[in-house]
Amino acid sequence: TGPELHGPKMEPLPKQAHTIMKSFIPYPPDHPFPIQNLPYGVFSRFGEETRRIGVAIGDFVLDLSAITHLFTGPELHGRQDVFLQPTLNAFMALGRPAWTEARMLIQQFLSEDEPTIRDNVELRQACLVPAANVVMHLPASIGDYTDFYSSREHATNLGSMFRDPSKPLLPNWLHIPVGYHGRASSVIPSGVPVRRPCGQTKPKEDEPPVFGASRLVDFELEMAFFVGPGNNLGEPIPVSSAEDHIFGMVLMNDWSARDIQKWEYVPLGPFLGKNFGTSISPWVVTMDALAPFRTENPTQDPEPLPYLKHDDPYSFDINLSVKIQPEGLPAQTVCNTNHKYMYWSMKQQLAHHTISGCNVRPGDLMGSGTISGKSPDSYGSMIELSWRGTKEIDVGHGETRKFLKDNDTVVMEGFCQGEGFRVGFGEVRSQLLPAHLSA
Repeated sequence: TGPELHGPKMEPLPKQAHTIMKSFIPYPPDHPFPIQNLPYGVFSRFGEETRRIGVAIGDFVLDLSAITHLFTGPELHGRQDVFLQPTLNAFMALGRPAWTEARMLIQQFLSEDEPTIRDNVELRQACLVPAANVVMHLPASIGDYTDFYSSREHATNLGSMFRDPSKPLLPNWLHIPVGYHGRASSVIPSGVPVRRPCGQTKPKEDEPPVFGASRLVDFELEMAFFVGPGNNLGEPIPVSSAEDHIFGMVLMNDWSARDIQKWEYVPLGPFLGKNFGTSISPWVVTMDALAPFRTENPTQDPEPLPYLKHDDPYSFDINLSVKIQPEGLPAQTVCNTNHKYMYWSMKQQLAHHTISGCNVRPGDLMGSGTISGKSPDSYGSMIELSWRGTKEIDVGHGETRKFLKDNDTVVMEGFCQGEGFRVGFGEVRSQLLPAHLSA
């Protein structure tokens, strides 16, 4: 029989408990990876090809393949080989009881009063790797990738630009978490550059389309979650148990070519305008780490249909920002927003995705859609910040942008602020390279 999926409901520890928790590994209070966080990722040491599962703690990576013998709890005993794999998929598949047990044990191993690793010089050298000496990879083998469109402010802004501003939302938007199936093969980790895409565009309405490099490349500030245990084909995941299937979250830049997208998206939706690259941060922050930062869900009017209703808070207070760095210049912040502005929750997204009977699998990736707030400085894309190219965006040092230029680097960061600590996501960073025009 497989592992039991349904652990106790996710309850945050008291803020005081998080505040007093300390590790024997030193780090400043604003470090993204304290003992209260412990995100999972896949890394390799410089000069080695072997990919390993690790946990970020301060400026170090805890190599779980070096301490598998320490995972002796009831959920992980006999399953320690999940930490010897080159991806997180097998661990994701075990379910929440195993995730929670692993987190509690890792916190114990790293706590300031626990000697198991702290006082064993040989073990410390084997399992604690300086983060500066590793290369990060995709955390999972991503079988499928879905992107939602769940920020009301973003949907309203785009609807106002391209349709009737008095009725910016399409009739279905307030009833279903709108989404589409993306391209998993072009999901890449932070640090891998993206090339400006080529395709058809129609710059002038009264002339035929033309081929060439996209002139309107944009970022989209998103977050995404990884699916844990999947479901059988034909058996939906109820919203009441959806959190048992959500492993953790990453930052995501869903690159967009607005001019290609505009010409192609009717009638079947995005294609070449979105499939050339989706960048994610390498560290997956677990839902247990995010539990203290749950906040009230937005009011949904009209009330969702019963299969989408849940009353427990499942919005998260995650501070998000975007910087643009022109080539050879410092980065400039162009956006500050928050994940709590999302209209549809991750539980609703997963319940809707599977209500048809669609099966999801461990390691599947679900994007939130662009996250925008109400104020112009909280808009999560350049098409909004420049309001469809009618305004200049200040990127510092006398430089302005309406859309991205070749060799610009986009940096997205996110963190939750606790009392004396942060639970951070690190960053997702990628440079936009010039197009290949050989076609």
